[in-house]
Amino acid sequence: MSSPAQHTPADSQQAPERDVVEDIVHAMPVVLPVVGGVLMFLLAFIAVFMA
Repeated sequence: MSSPAQHTPADSQQAPERDVVEDIVHAMPVVLPVVGGVLMFLLAFIAVFMA
């Protein structure tokens, strides 16, 4: 109903679509602390520069 394309029995043999979130979620324990550290450094740099 949500897809205008006609589905045939051959379509069910295709691999399921890949989820973008599932592709990147394994990197979150590394990416979040690194980005947080960079953000804290930039905010401290701005605070020192403005003072």
